[in-house]
Amino acid sequence: MKPWETYLAEHRDAAVADMLDFLRIPSVSSLKEHTADVMEAARWTANRLRQAGIEHVEVMPTGGHPVVYGDWLHAAGLPTILIYGHFDVQPADPLELWTNPPFEPAVRDGRVYARGAGDDKGNMLIPILVAEAFLKTEGKLPINLKFIFEGQEETGSPEFVPFVARHKELLAADLVISADGAQESEDQPVLLVGFKGLVALQMDVYGAKTDLHSGLYGGAIANPIHALVRILDSMRSPDGKITVDGFYDDVIDLTDEDRAQIAAVPFDEAKYLADLGVDATFGEPGYTTVERAWARPTLELNGIYGGFQGENVKTVLPSEAHAKITCRLVADQDPDRIYEVIASHVARHAPPGVRVITTQVPGSAYPYLMPADHPANHLVGEVLTGLFGNPPHYIRMGGSVPVLMSFLTELGVYTVTLAFALEDERHHGPDEFFRLASFEKGKKAFGLVWEKIAKDWV
Repeated sequence: MKPWETYLAEHRDAAVADMLDFLRIPSVSSLKEHTADVMEAARWTANRLRQAGIEHVEVMPTGGHPVVYGDWLHAAGLPTILIYGHFDVQPADPLELWTNPPFEPAVRDGRVYARGAGDDKGNMLIPILVAEAFLKTEGKLPINLKFIFEGQEETGSPEFVPFVARHKELLAADLVISADGAQESEDQPVLLVGFKGLVALQMDVYGAKTDLHSGLYGGAIANPIHALVRILDSMRSPDGKITVDGFYDDVIDLTDEDRAQIAAVPFDEAKYLADLGVDATFGEPGYTTVERAWARPTLELNGIYGGFQGENVKTVLPSEAHAKITCRLVADQDPDRIYEVIASHVARHAPPGVRVITTQVPGSAYPYLMPADHPANHLVGEVLTGLFGNPPHYIRMGGSVPVLMSFLTELGVYTVTLAFALEDERHHGPDEFFRLASFEKGKKAFGLVWEKIAKDWV
């Protein structure tokens, strides 16, 4: 074993103890009552970086929850890598479904159970421990490293994205490695190359100035619920294609290579349907289920409400109706432009007798797509192949990670994901856990990746 590997092996118990200590902090970023806890997690992270030997460590304000920065920049002539992760966590509800309290971590059967174990405290601790191992045994790192950890990823990074724009020079790097993410299974690695963007809308339809008697006014005055349903139905064809003019204009079509990479990922559609309790898939024609989920844009109704909702019947003609809509976007769609084409569509299809207001909801995100043949993917892929015994699948996700596009637009660099939680570890749910075997594998992976970057980076 190399000296840094020996150090990690000798300090394995101490590393687990560090993780448990970290997990005891209830750093729930979405709840105001935990604001101080998020700050405590930031200070814990900063102290752990200093203990590892990282320099220029600072807890930095954002206008919301803080970020933690640190660096080690003494590898002259070698690349600089920015390590990203987050120390905030999701709420733990429902508490009654946890075997042990969510912020009282427990180790059972080679697993650490606690909120944030895999998402993302266990994962983000790994590169700190590896940096310490190199500095304690060799007195240096193989490459230049910068660390940036945020405390608001679980709320969409609203303050972190502008923070990146304000601190371009501080964060400048040749590549970002995200310690937030997951692998497919214990023997199958993945490389995440794409995340969808997001735009959200509120649609409000108003009719008469008050609810009306349906016997007196029904058939004579426009019903806002009927109007809303007509508008919504006009947005999508019966077979699932979105019919909003301009919606697909900027979409980058899937190449044959893209489709082959997606098809290479095992997918059991029958099991998928059975697990969900439905008898058929649905969506844009001409694409597989996985292609639609990963690489095609969507327009979904998240909520629709209006009129009487109580028991039995109230013969009322409601004065208003409402809908909430989100669109998951793919490269190169612009959230603001998609909002505009939907708002224009709504205006064109609004029937007479009602007034329709469409509002863009805060929290948009641009889609992110990393070229599969990027050198960093090949480099990290070689390390993952050696560790897992199988080459990684190249996958995309339907979720949105706003900061990845910010790193690309503001810093001019792509992000490769190097995280070791597995998909079955109940992230965001009760009894979230992180396998200690993955924790160990992750430490080895980071060390090998840094050494390989030092040797093979072009």
